[in-house]
Formats: sequence, structure tokens, C-alpha cells
Amino acid sequence: MRKLRLVGTVLGTTLVLTATAPVAQADTRPASMASASSSNKGKLDDAALNSGLRAIHDAGMYGIYSSVRDGSQRWTGAAGVADVDTRRPVRPGMLHRVGSVSKAFTSVALLQQVERGRLRLDAPIGDYLPHLVPGERGREITVRMLLNHTSGIGDYIAGAFPSLAHGSTASLDENRFRSIRPEELVRLGLAAPATGKPGEKWSYSNTNYVIAGLLLEKLTGQDAEAYITRHVIARAGLHHTSFPRTPYIQGPHARMYDSFYGLNNPPRDYSDYDMSWAYTAGALVSTTDDLNRFYRALLGGELIGPAALREMQRTVPTGGGANYGLGIYSVDIRGCGRFWGHDGAVFGAGTLVYSSPDGKRQLAMGWNLMKYERLKSDGTGFEDSPIDDALNRQVVRALCPATPPADSHSATAPPRTVLPTVDLAPGTWAEGLR
Repeated sequence: MRKLRLVGTVLGTTLVLTATAPVAQADTRPASMASASSSNKGKLDDAALNSGLRAIHDAGMYGIYSSVRDGSQRWTGAAGVADVDTRRPVRPGMLHRVGSVSKAFTSVALLQQVERGRLRLDAPIGDYLPHLVPGERGREITVRMLLNHTSGIGDYIAGAFPSLAHGSTASLDENRFRSIRPEELVRLGLAAPATGKPGEKWSYSNTNYVIAGLLLEKLTGQDAEAYITRHVIARAGLHHTSFPRTPYIQGPHARMYDSFYGLNNPPRDYSDYDMSWAYTAGALVSTTDDLNRFYRALLGGELIGPAALREMQRTVPTGGGANYGLGIYSVDIRGCGRFWGHDGAVFGAGTLVYSSPDGKRQLAMGWNLMKYERLKSDGTGFEDSPIDDALNRQVVRALCPATPPADSHSATAPPRTVLPTVDLAPGTWAEGLR
């Protein structure tokens, strides 16, 4: 069984601001070089951050782009290729599918309903959606359990893409342009084996956040994606974040490749995809600058008030080094402190966002090759990946400049799990959205 490993996908299922930050200008240097800009010299070490991105690319990642902030200082960079055929380079500011980073946006929208008195976090979901989650489950599962992944409801990914459970990616290709209703995703999740009794333990399930989106629609009388766009995305001042209207990303973006642990050789391009299968659990498109801006707004009290933010930051242990709240989680980096954020993973695209509690120190990264890891020959887990090592070192380099990002195998190195992944059932390949 695969547990949380901060890199690759933190919570693996394959998740915050208002001041306007300039978007990085296009870089004309070769694809093998990182590009960067910073508002001024100081705590941010441009050369080290550039070198870190190049190391990730050199380790085997096709392309990676990142934004780092320290107070008023800002750095953006990119390294590698956006298209393996044309060798078109990646650029800072590219649009990107952010996967489960979307969950924070959905959670914020529901917490706004709590503030308006329309929703109680500890009320049974059956009080609001009795026909969607009927019977005993509807009476025992609370809204809070959905948002912190303790509901015990299974994930719909294996049901939506059945070939994954049989070691094949055929259903990913067959369903590339399929539109699937959120109610059908919930049906598949409820039909999946339960991961525990309601409230018993943490177990990541995208079904929880599809139900959350349908709950938002019930409470507001609006389309969930439209509500989040108006009351979360626009309120945070995000100009490059949206729910996709078509299977195609409109604007500069990298192609997105997935190896599926070697099933796809070479890795297959999943850039063009109908994201209805992810809905409010993970369909957002954004940029690294916008994601940092969102977390500044969230942690700075611009999207929800202090009481709601405290509820969002009430966590349960994941058993993998992180503590999960309501659509966000905390991770402690040794010698550096606590950071809040989320990771995301969809077919071909990975994302990571971390922010200090005061929103002053921030990192957002996106990359365009997924499930590059290889299974051990005995099937008990994954071989160590140089990409994971390089990603972890970059996280420490960006967030903890006083902590040397030593080799991950050294005695003084920070823990390998600086980045959290999805908890897969043994023998399945159903990791799609984190």
C-alpha cells in the first residue's frame, strides 16, 4: 500500500491573496536552463533556486515551473521542456491543471456558507442531501468528515476508470472526451468498498469533495464552479485561475505526460482531457503565482473570517507525516517550522503549494510528468526516485533558506517526506487525482 510521501503527490490522489503580483515574462534561454526574476535581492537566493530547478529537470522531469515568495520578495523560474517532441521550453507563469489543490477552494466556499448560517459542519450530510447520501451513511457522516476525509466513503477513480484496477490505462484513453455528471461520480464512490466507519480514520477520497460541490449547489442555488469563481477566485484577485470549459487549456501551457509507473512507455500525453471527472475535487487550472496569491488571501483572512479559518485548520493525522484539515493540510519541516498547503495530481500534471502560517514564505511548483516512479520487483512499493530527491531538496531550499538541502540520504537531511501521496489499495493502479 502506498502511503503519503511528500513528493510526486502529497496526498497523492493523485490542493490560497489579494495584492497583485506581476506575471513573469517569457524567457528566451535554452530549455535546459531555468529562468527567473525577483523583485529585489535579499533572502531569496536566485542562483540556488535556479540550480534546484535544473537539478529536477536533470533528474528526469520533463518540465517544471515555480514561484517563491519571502515577504515582498518574489522569484519565479522554469526549467525543461513543455513539449517533448518540439522541445518547446517551459516558461514561468504557464497555465497548469492543479488537481486537488482545488479542494481548498471548494472548502472555502462551504466555510463561507457556515459563516452565513446556512451550513453546520457537524450536521449529517443527509440533512442537506438525503437522496444523494441516503440511509445510515447520510445520518452518520457529517459535513466535516467529508472535508477532512474521515467519512469512510471510497474513491470513485477505480469505478470511473476501471482498466486501472487491472494494470491497464485503456480507460484513460477511451474516456478522454467523456463528460460525466458529479452525481454519477458519487454513485461510484458510494459503491466502492468503505475505507472505515464514519469518523474512524483518515482516508483520502475524491468522492468527498464531489459531494461537497453538490452540497454547495444545494445551499447557494448556483452552479458550484460558478459560485467558486465569483466568491473565491475573484475575491482572492486571481486572474489566471478557472474551471476549464472545454477539454483544452486556453492559453500558454505545457503538455502533460503520464508514465503510470511504466505502463505507458513512453509516457503518454494527457494534456487535452474532459475534466468533468474531477469536478470540484480537482478540475481547476491555475498558475504558480495565483496559487501563492490564493494562500496569502486565505491565511490573511480575506476569504473567510478567523473562526472559519480555525475550523479549516483543525486537523486529523494522516499517518504519513501530514495533518489534514478542511481542504488543506499542515506539514512540519525539521528545523524550519510548519507550513500549510496541498498537493495535486491529475493525469500528466503535478502541483505543490506550501505557505508559512503568516503567508510570508511561500512555494508553488508545477510539473508535467507524473507517475515516473517504478515499482519494486517484489511489488512492495516504489524504487527511490532521483526526481523525488531533487523535488524535496527544492522544497527545503525555497522554504527554509537557513537549512541546507542536504542529500536526502544523509543523517542531517530533512525528512524525505517533505511532500505528501494517495493511499492506494494493494494491487490497484487507481491513482488519478490528488
